[in-house]
Parts: sequence; structure tokens; C-alpha cells
Amino acid sequence: MPTRDRLHRILLPAGIALLVGATVGATPSTGATAGTKAGAAEAYDLVIQRGHVIDPKNGIDDVRDVAVKDGKIAKVAADIDTSATKQTVDAAGEYVTPGLIDLHAHLFPGPEGAYANGKNGVAPDGFTFRSGVTTAVDAGSAGASNFDLFKKNTIDRSKTRVLAFLNIVGKGMAGNPAEQDLSDMKPGPAAEKARQYPGTIVGIKTAHYEGPEWTPVDNSLQAGKDADVPVLVDFGEPRPERPLKTLLTEKLRPGDIYSHAYSGNRGELGEDGKLNPAMQQGRDRGVLYDVGHGGGSFGWRVAVPAMKEGFTPDAISTDLHITSMNSGMKDMSNVMSKFLTLGMPLKDVVDASTWKPAKAIKRPDLGNLSVGAPADIAVFANQKGTFGYVDSFGFRLDGTQKLSTELTVRGGEVVWDLNGLTAKKWTPTAKPTDPVGEH
Repeated sequence: MPTRDRLHRILLPAGIALLVGATVGATPSTGATAGTKAGAAEAYDLVIQRGHVIDPKNGIDDVRDVAVKDGKIAKVAADIDTSATKQTVDAAGEYVTPGLIDLHAHLFPGPEGAYANGKNGVAPDGFTFRSGVTTAVDAGSAGASNFDLFKKNTIDRSKTRVLAFLNIVGKGMAGNPAEQDLSDMKPGPAAEKARQYPGTIVGIKTAHYEGPEWTPVDNSLQAGKDADVPVLVDFGEPRPERPLKTLLTEKLRPGDIYSHAYSGNRGELGEDGKLNPAMQQGRDRGVLYDVGHGGGSFGWRVAVPAMKEGFTPDAISTDLHITSMNSGMKDMSNVMSKFLTLGMPLKDVVDASTWKPAKAIKRPDLGNLSVGAPADIAVFANQKGTFGYVDSFGFRLDGTQKLSTELTVRGGEVVWDLNGLTAKKWTPTAKPTDPVGEH
């Protein structure tokens, strides 16, 4: 029996899987829904009940039920009739959000070095669902020369929805000397590849350049303009010939994204301990700011004063790779919890992890619980206590809140269930079923 079938038998009663469908559900009315008799309950596949729903796109921040049918959000309401529903989950006391969008991850593992088909990338499904992420955006691991391999090996084989910023370097993040090769940073091939995969390639990435030239940025901007997608910038080695102020106030366009905003590695913080004025000047021009925590790009010494000045992120993201996930970063819920610790309200943390990144990558179908949207849902417990949060430089800041992912639904299918909310309760008379996973 296929693994997925065994999974459904464990998670869903009577062997009924939550189907990943393509049919957009009709907006339910207060009376009969299309296809049902007047007064009859809708036969939903799943209803998550009594959770505190935070859906920034739709302005919801209150207790609601969320219904799923045919892989889509079917209804969000205060009290949904579940008498004909196949599966219900009691989320009382928990927070229910759209499935998270991790805007910055490295998901192209393979036998080579670095991140392009290399040892530093990770297979997404092992690290996304357990932290509520249903969409992960690879941040430039692949370039135009190897994107098709990335698509074949990762995008097409993952349950996680994997999107990508395409590296301006044709070979992608293949380490040095490849990432310093100006002759392989041509805007034409990058734009052509982005146009070949609209909606999957959602932007252009430039990263890790060590030289004095503006060529990587300028060519990325040209490719982004030609393909009508934003540019994500990891500004590489700081150089006096390439000041941060010029990048943020002259080069980047509205909607382009500056990553590693709280690293302190490239002058984000002034010698006076205050935020570099160019950061706010860039924001005033419409530049967006991405956390991109990673293994070396998030410091309390920058984040604390920046947040005190009201400089909040547009996108909370992990920069997930084999080093960051085993050091201070951990996972998406850990990074979100850090911003709770910094005083960011939960609804704003959710916004920066769902709807704001969806808009940044021009995918308004994602990051929300609108009727007809893909049924990508996360359920979180917000634990209270004392928790230690470590930045990229080994420093701990203690907080009193911690988000823990209880349940993740991707396209209507339960893909993570920490405490068996959807599982049948065991009794001494229960008959065994096939185990989840391979024998």
C-alpha cells in the first residue's frame, strides 16, 4: 500500500483522506449552499472548530470555525454546522492561521558543494510542516543553468509548495569562484527562465558578491524588470564602493526586498547604536525588509534597537539550511517567537509570516483563509513560561512566549499533527492499522 494511503488511514477516520482539489468552493450563504438542500448541513471534509483565527488579509482576529472542502477553504464563521462533516478538530485555546510562507530558505540538496544541488540545502518536507510552513521560497539556490534540475528534484517531488527566487548567477549558489563570476550574471537568461515558470519563479536573487562592482545588483534589477518580478538582495561583502545607502535609496525599486535586515553585517546599525537612517529611507521608498535569520544574519544587537525604533520586518523568514537549523535559528516558529519576545503583536507576526510575504511575491492566492483559497492552515499553541532564544552570534534573550505548531494542513490534507488531534483514540479493543511511513 502506498505511503500516502497508509498516512490517510492513520490520520483520517474511516480511511477518508482530505483531498487536494482544484475546484474553487463557492462562497457559502446563510441559507442553502449550492448542491445542498435548503436546511441541510454542508458535507465538509474538515472543520477546525473554536480556534482563535488570525487572518490579516480578511481582518479576522477572533474565535471562528474554519471549514475545508475539496482542498479549498469553504467557510469561516463563528459557528459552522458540522453534522455532515467528515473530520472535526477542536482547536479551542489555540491560534489558527493561514499556512505560513517562509520567504527565504535553501531547498536544493544534492551531492555538490554549497547550496546549488549541494550539501547545505535541505529537503523541504522534513522541516516545513512541523513549524506551520506550507509554502517555502528558495532564495536563489538555483540559477538559470540548473533551475530545471531543481524543479525536477525538489519542486515537483515535494508536498510543500516550493517557489523560488532565481539567482542572477547562472550556476546559482554554487560557492566560490562561481558566485563571483560576473560573466555568469546575465539578466537575459534569468529573465527568460523566470518568464518560463511564472508564479513559481517569483523573483530574482543576488547574493554573496565580494567585489566592488554594482554589476550583480544592476543585472538582477534588469532581469526583475524584464520578468516583472521583485529582486531579493543579500548584499554580500560590505564594500565602500557599494554603500548600503545607495542600494536602499537609489538602486532598489518599490517592492524589491532587502534580506538579512537585522544582521548588522553591512551597516544596518550605526556607530551610535541606532538604526542606519538609510533603512527607513528605503522603506519610505517602498523597499521591503526580510529577516532571513540564517546561521549568521540575525543579531539581538541590531534587532532590539531596531524594534524599539518601530522598524518591524515585512517578512519573517528562516534562511533555512543545514547550519542555521541546528544553531540559533531552529525553525520558523522559533523565529516568529523571537519577534513576540521583541514586543511585536501576534497578529503582526502572523501578518509578516503569511499575507505580507504573499503580496511581496505577487501570490495573493496564498497566505489567507479566503473562501476558495487553498486550504493551507496552521494551528499553534502559544505557550507561556521562560524560553531562551539564541541569535546567530551565540547570544540568548529570554522570552515568555513560545509558538508550537500543533497541526498543519496543506491543500486540505493533514500533514503534521503533533498531539494526534486528528487521530483515533486507542482502546484495548482497537484493531491495528498499517504504520505511517515505510516499513
